[in-house]
Amino acid sequence: MTKVLIVDDSPVDRRLAGRLLERSADPTAGGETGITPMYASDGKEALALIEQDRPDAVITDLQMPGMNGLNLVLQVRVRHPLVPVILMTAHGSEELAVQALQAGAASYVPKRDLANDLLETVEAVLETAQAKRGHKRVLECLTDTTSHFVLDNDPTLIPPLVGYLKDNLFRMSGSDDTGLIQVTIALREGIVNAMEHGNLELDSTLREDDEGAYQKLARERRRQKPYSDRRVDVTARESPKEAVYVIRDEGPGFDPSLLPDPTEPTNLERRSGRGLLLMRTFMSEVRYNDRGNELTLVRRAGDKSSTGTWDLTEE
Repeated sequence: MTKVLIVDDSPVDRRLAGRLLERSADPTAGGETGITPMYASDGKEALALIEQDRPDAVITDLQMPGMNGLNLVLQVRVRHPLVPVILMTAHGSEELAVQALQAGAASYVPKRDLANDLLETVEAVLETAQAKRGHKRVLECLTDTTSHFVLDNDPTLIPPLVGYLKDNLFRMSGSDDTGLIQVTIALREGIVNAMEHGNLELDSTLREDDEGAYQKLARERRRQKPYSDRRVDVTARESPKEAVYVIRDEGPGFDPSLLPDPTEPTNLERRSGRGLLLMRTFMSEVRYNDRGNELTLVRRAGDKSSTGTWDLTEE
């Protein structure tokens, strides 16, 4: 059974998050993971519980008395670097959320979107954190890798792909668990965007207004031409110096200059800017081609400008 620690000074919010996670153990709710929630009312209590019964992940509010969410992230990164931390953000905590992501948090969910996004986010982070590792010693002589994938618009292909790329990255870099999680979360966001917004031409504003209608339209377009004929091309190049991922869709593209700044307080709570914020926070470089249908994500050795966790071998 997977254990997730929920940290919030509000008893109501703690129980709400716990009930949402408990759905994962309910077959009628479509859950498969089986998550048991644990609870703490502040950062200090959370650290004590982690010492006693280490959870598989931590979900924390940001604004709490005593030790806030940012300080909790910092402490968990030092004491328990293999335990990923997910943030619950509320209006007014935007600046703190960006700092916590830069300090090593694995992802975030706005409190107003917990019902829609919390379980999916937790399962995605756990899936990445718990991926199998091994054979590092045998592959220490590996100097670089290049992988090329052509994907249908099938979201079930994304977890095994990012898991494969995560294993490649670990073999090449020896990066710590949080660093690997952050890079693969950024990859996941980029591939999802290519499938949904690029190939299927789904509008983010529809998801803001009606999640059900958004998912229904996605299912329909996966079966309709020309959307169903489009593919996502993913190329990965890893070396001890850097990892470069190029994600290209076959949609009409967009003007990248029109992208809003997701770190602006007015944009942080919008679901449509979440993926871009995570990519820009976790990667050294994020760039689109002029047409807007090709995304390049770069993470360089020794670059601590974002998370401070990347430990690729520097020459």
